[in-house]
Amino acid sequence: MPTLRTQVSRPVLQPALHRWRSALFWMFLLQGIAFASWVTRTPSIRDSLAASTAQMGLVIFGLSVGSMAGVLVSPHAVARFGGRPSVQAGCLAMVAGLFVVGLGSTVSLAVLVAAGLGLYGFGMGLTEIALNVEGATVEQRAERSVLPVLHGCFSAGTFLGALIGIALNAARTPVIAHLWVVAALFAAVAAWVIRWIPAGTGREMPGPGAGPRIGPAERLRIWREPRVLLLGLIVLGMAFAEGSANDWLPLITVDGYGLDAVDGSLVFAFFAASMAVGRIAGGFLLDRFGRVPVMRASAAIAAVGILLVVFGPSVAVGGVGVVLWGLGASLGFPVCISAAGDEPRGAAARVSAVATTGYVAFLVGPPLLGLLGEDYGLRRAMLVVLVLVVLAGGVASAVRRVQPTP
Repeated sequence: MPTLRTQVSRPVLQPALHRWRSALFWMFLLQGIAFASWVTRTPSIRDSLAASTAQMGLVIFGLSVGSMAGVLVSPHAVARFGGRPSVQAGCLAMVAGLFVVGLGSTVSLAVLVAAGLGLYGFGMGLTEIALNVEGATVEQRAERSVLPVLHGCFSAGTFLGALIGIALNAARTPVIAHLWVVAALFAAVAAWVIRWIPAGTGREMPGPGAGPRIGPAERLRIWREPRVLLLGLIVLGMAFAEGSANDWLPLITVDGYGLDAVDGSLVFAFFAASMAVGRIAGGFLLDRFGRVPVMRASAAIAAVGILLVVFGPSVAVGGVGVVLWGLGASLGFPVCISAAGDEPRGAAARVSAVATTGYVAFLVGPPLLGLLGEDYGLRRAMLVVLVLVVLAGGVASAVRRVQPTP
């Protein structure tokens, strides 16, 4: 019997599938490095813009708007052209966005930084759906959890990018030099590995490799499916937890705990590392215990972490909270995306619907938390995140695996 099981699982090691999975690993890693490059420079960019907390929230709002636009466009792009062209277009937008953000910071023009973040966010949102549809397909063919590890590569990338940001912050490297070099390296590596992604994944139009086609009316009905709504609610809470840390954690530690920009970036690096550990270990935990228990435990851990960050009396206690926050928030998005892709027919539309609710958190989060932080402090503003995380844990049963319709 052990020999038979080894033979059955052999297809996951086929060269084409291995290269496909490796390309997705690289793409998630690159996105993490690029994202952390922006996040770790937020204190420097805020200073160059002379922006208040509320004004900085509006600047980051550009990232949210762009991300939402990319997510809304992505399912139609994937259905029409397939995942690989969508990823290519998204990468071009992200690279261009990083260039514009760097330029805007140098000339101290908040509108230009917001516009660059919007362009970057559009590319990120467009790529997000396409890569998750690709990952869900690989997961089904490999017959094992893949998406948590893929998202773990994103978190590993944010950790690596955060370490680079810490070093460059300490060296007082200009933001424009930092972001432009990252953009150039992103473009070069992405152009190389995207070739390993096969054509046609997620495509619903006639053509080679096309998937099962659904009409516009059916795509819209997917948004009203009870399970999709509940998955969206979970993602709303867990993405709010992840996104609020990504957007605000360096500033929370600088303003709330009195750290400098370098130490604030170091705390963010710990958060990113915790996310990476949670996601890489998540594949084993999900296969061993199932989605629902893992999701409930994740929400509980994230809630404890947020509480420690909000009420912790010292940097040490807050640091423990940051680690728990990262571990708890790590699996929410990938598990819900994986659950949305259980049914191959309409997978792109379901993944888009669930991811869009997550991006609603990114859309309303920065300005909301910025405004609350202006009046009550950023640490107290995180109590809003805590409420949503508890709510997500309460409806965790929605991630239970659904067998595809024959």
